[in-house]
Amino acid sequence: MPNVVIYTQNDCPPCQFVKNYLDHHHIAYTEKNISNSQYRNEMIDFDAFSTPFILIGDTPMYQVDIDKINTLLDIDKD
Repeated sequence: MPNVVIYTQNDCPPCQFVKNYLDHHHIAYTEKNISNSQYRNEMIDFDAFSTPFILIGDTPMYQVDIDKINTLLDIDKD
């Protein structure tokens, strides 16, 4: 299973949606809230400027794409 990192910020409904989706499917992830400047700078290093920014293995996702998440994480569609 690839490592999953989600860059989030407070009061971000799409961020919460992705976290809930992964929780529902029992997928472990690391959350990095960009209120921490180190995490914000890491995200910007990927040329990402909005949240959620999702990193699955070496694959960056600049928008929420459930089909791509399902494919990369081998999740059966509900």
